Amino acid sequence: MANDFYLYKNFSMKRFSLLLACSLFILFSHAQSFKKVPIGNSGCSVYTFCEFKFEKQYSEDSSVIYVGECVNDNVNYGVICVKLLQPADDPDRAEESMIGYLDYLKTSFNIVKSAGYGKGHRLSGYQNTRGVIDYWEDTDKNNWKIKAWTDGKFIAVLYGYSAKELNETKVNVFLEGFRFPGM
Repeated sequence: MANDFYLYKNFSMKRFSLLLACSLFILFSHAQSFKKVPIGNSGCSVYTFCEFKFEKQYSEDSSVIYVGECVNDNVNYGVICVKLLQPADDPDRAEESMIGYLDYLKTSFNIVKSAGYGKGHRLSGYQNTRGVIDYWEDTDKNNWKIKAWTDGKFIAVLYGYSAKELNETKVNVFLEGFRFPGM
């Protein structure tokens, strides 16, 4: 009986080690192309796997918007970074505004399915930030994973989408790679 437990424990450790090694391989196999890119002259930046060219636009209220998208391994990665004309001092109010913006984007991106917003995220341990995550599907059956961030002065939406199943490990690294000015 003790021998069976030892064999099971040894097998479980080998499976865990193999899973860990595979995850690290996926992460580090892309490390050469993973780099920090400034988002226009916003002061914000993003760690990414592909070359972004950001286009500067203005919203109806004259907030500055930087938009960029690139493709890597059949996944479209995108960033929308909004420098708010009227910043929000209250983090909860900032989060509400960010969710309102995501609801607007759903119509713009022809999203037909949504898992629902997962709240309570903080960017790199900064308590004054708020983040939400969601999974979407559009009319073309593309699978989306989005993560939005706000510090009250900016709203950033990062996303990855593909017709195929997304590589969660790689997409998660990108979605966590946004940095506000001074971070």
